[in-house]
Amino acid sequence: MHKPPIRVLIADDETSARRRLLQFLADEPDVSVIAECRDGRATCLAIEQHAPDLVFLDVEMPEYSGLEVVEKIGIERMPSTIFATAYDHYAVSAFDANAMDYLLKPFDRPRFARAMAKARTRLRSGHAGEAQAELAGVMHKLASARSISDRILVRAGQSQLLIKASDIMYVTAEGNYVRLHGKEGQYQLRETMVGMLDRLAPAQFRRIHRSHIVNLDHVRKILPWFGGDSLVMMADGCRLTLSRNYREALQDFA
Repeated sequence: MHKPPIRVLIADDETSARRRLLQFLADEPDVSVIAECRDGRATCLAIEQHAPDLVFLDVEMPEYSGLEVVEKIGIERMPSTIFATAYDHYAVSAFDANAMDYLLKPFDRPRFARAMAKARTRLRSGHAGEAQAELAGVMHKLASARSISDRILVRAGQSQLLIKASDIMYVTAEGNYVRLHGKEGQYQLRETMVGMLDRLAPAQFRRIHRSHIVNLDHVRKILPWFGGDSLVMMADGCRLTLSRNYREALQDFA
């Protein structure tokens, strides 16, 4: 009896990653790619609209991260999922601990083939409950590991560094990224301001503006400014705006 094709959705903001997946999937005779998405919001809409059988889901995307996509769709309604990620200590350990398949970028054809074979076997056997249990385990482990981090993994050229959260003086928003201003340098990280704040100790870090998070240990002075706003003078001489909407964040200094 002829089996219907496995309907696949690709969600990744990197063009090269989507092309690689399309190239590999083109050689899978029982697969049909039904949609491509470049951000988490579009991914949620596409899952709702197309109800794919399998999603290749990038962990770090604009709008919503891959993990936020799972949260918004719901584990019980999430299609079978293969995550793709650049090296991330927390994500990789969470996947490994829960036997959930993932692709570590840049992945090659043999690694893709193994992940696809595992997904195919599970889909054809109808063991969706196992996939949901693995996904629930991953989400729980990541929530615990990332709730408050004392180390942040960042890229520095072709290398990756673990920097102490306490060494971050302040964080500024840059579109779909944030910039960490540390004692030893600056590092760009694909993360939202809300996500960044969730990873930092609330007793030490406060959001003072939609585009600024500060480490209280590096705040030197607060000066009055226009329109109810204030200027926050940082230890390195940088001046950041304290928006009146976030005035309570620094009430400790009042």
